[in-house]
Amino acid sequence: MSNSLITKKYISNNHSNREQKTPLVLIHGWGLNSAVWEPTIQKLHQHIDIITVDLPGFGLNINKPLADYSLINVVNEIQSAINTPAIYLGWSLGGLVATQLAYSFPEKVVACVTVASSPCFLNKSDEEPIWPGILPNVLKMFYQQLAQNTQKTLEGFLKIQAMGSPHVRQDIKTIRDLVMQHSLPTEQTLADSLQLLETVDLREQLSSLKMPFLRLYGKLDSLVPKSAIEPIDALLPHSQKHIFPKASHAPFISHPEEFNEVLLEWLGQL
Repeated sequence: MSNSLITKKYISNNHSNREQKTPLVLIHGWGLNSAVWEPTIQKLHQHIDIITVDLPGFGLNINKPLADYSLINVVNEIQSAINTPAIYLGWSLGGLVATQLAYSFPEKVVACVTVASSPCFLNKSDEEPIWPGILPNVLKMFYQQLAQNTQKTLEGFLKIQAMGSPHVRQDIKTIRDLVMQHSLPTEQTLADSLQLLETVDLREQLSSLKMPFLRLYGKLDSLVPKSAIEPIDALLPHSQKHIFPKASHAPFISHPEEFNEVLLEWLGQL
C-alpha cells in the first residue's frame, strides 16, 4: 500500500473557464477533516476542479499519522500527494499549511487563499506592539482537555469556532454532522497538530511571498481577532482581503453564498 496521503478530486463540467486548468486544493483546520468542505464543493466544483486532502492522521488519512508532526513534514506530504501546480486554500490551521507550501514550494502554488487564519496564531504579549492571537491559557486548556476526553474537547472547539455567528447552533450542528462522517483522530495526532498552532510563526515567510494572495476573515472571529488583520496587511501589502461582517471562524459554513461569491470573483481575476 502506498504511503502517500489520500486525496479526492472533483472535476468541473465547465471546461470553458480559464481557472479550470488549475485545481483548487482545500485544506481543513485543526481537529476536523475534509468533509467540512462538502457544501462548498457542491457550489464551487461547477466552476473549477477541486482537490481535497486530509492532514496526516485526519479523515481519510487517519491511518497515516506522522512520527514528527512538524509543519514542514506536513507540507512535504501534501505537495507530494498533489504533485501538480495548484491554487491552495487553507482554513485556520490549514492556512498555516498553505502559507508554508507557498513559501517552500512557490513553483507549485499558483495562488494562495487563507480563511480565518494567521501566520502566527499565538498572542505575543511580550512584543511591542502586542501581536493579537489566541491566549496561551486557552491552548493550555485544550491540551488538558484532550488528555481527558477527546470528543468533548472537539465539541468545545466547534463552539468556539461558531461563537459570534448569528446562527451559532446551526453552524455547530452543520460542522459536526459533516466531520463526524469520519473517525476521530487520535489524542496524539490532535496534540501534535495543536502544537503547530502554538509554536509556528510564519510572519517573516509570509512577507516574502509574491504570488496572488487572498485573505478571508470573519469580523466576529475569536480565534483570529479582527485586530490581527491590520498587522497582517502590513506583512503582505500586495494581498487582497475580505472581511465577512457577521461571520465568525467558519464563514464558508455560516455565510456560504457570500463566501463563494467573493472567492469565485477573485479566482476569475487570476
